[in-house]
Amino acid sequence: MDLDFTEEQDLLRETVRGVCARHCGLDVVRQLEDDPVGYPEKLWTQLLELGVLDPDLTMLDKAIVFQELGRAVAPSPAFASAVVSAGALARAHRPAPLEEIIVPAWLEPERGFGPNGVTATFDGEVVRGVKRHVPFASSADRLLVLTRNGLVLVDPRAGGVKLTQQMSISSDTQYRVDFASAPGELVVADYWPLWHDTMLDAIILAAAQAVGGARYALDITVQYAKDRHQFDKPLGAFQALAHYLSDAVTALDGAELLVWEAAWARSEGRPVTKLAPMAKLFACTTFRDITAMAQQIFGGVGFTVEYDIQLYFRRAKQLQLSWWDDRHLEELVAAEVLD
Repeated sequence: MDLDFTEEQDLLRETVRGVCARHCGLDVVRQLEDDPVGYPEKLWTQLLELGVLDPDLTMLDKAIVFQELGRAVAPSPAFASAVVSAGALARAHRPAPLEEIIVPAWLEPERGFGPNGVTATFDGEVVRGVKRHVPFASSADRLLVLTRNGLVLVDPRAGGVKLTQQMSISSDTQYRVDFASAPGELVVADYWPLWHDTMLDAIILAAAQAVGGARYALDITVQYAKDRHQFDKPLGAFQALAHYLSDAVTALDGAELLVWEAAWARSEGRPVTKLAPMAKLFACTTFRDITAMAQQIFGGVGFTVEYDIQLYFRRAKQLQLSWWDDRHLEELVAAEVLD
């Protein structure tokens, strides 16, 4: 594995970082917390126009893009639409225009991440069931609904669809969606293998987001430890705090390397059935642990809304729980190791 990025990849990183700085600074992130729409339109259109969400990019290039989106904690349907839904539709030979926002309606109340967790039904005409944690459902053009009978496209504004906004720890935009005889269009009946394969891509990029967020959170914490003085010396001069920071950067460098390896392996067509779950498991745990440690270094002010670290702390926990959570990831890794 070549650990050096190309000039084009460095430019890609700078481009995405610049777009995020212009269109979704942390002031914008704060404004969009618990917002019914939940993302800045300008950011979405810029990402599309620059081609950084192009499905033909290598997985390594995509990881660079999503690391920068994670660094900015960018509120965007890019992950749900351009990665998860677009990936599943492409594998089903039903690609949709990239500018169309299509978000997955997958998880159900009190159910798991596996195929047995899906109980919604499709009788060939209408969808019935309940989905939760559907991102950006109110602004989506269509919902990609997982049912017992197939993968189905549903218009969120159609009759028989009820949207209820959910409040989350990260204050992002999620909805509960109730389908009461909602008209739908079947994409593919036997979809679980392609859905699982799509999710392997998705969790690599979720891990990249975690690494990006953790890197920024650590950077601002290190700077705070240099600037904040107690007993006539900076916080970073206290050995215990210095050790916390050294442990954090060690874990983060390891998480980042694991993400790059998983992305590189996927780009090269190598197996990632163990690498991808390992990457998300370790990267999200590291993100959560670093932000929790950072809260302690900032002290009481770190929990106040005026400080940025709490934005990252809350989003770290949300990302750890989302898509495939730790327990499910552990089961996938264990199956690869033990089987």
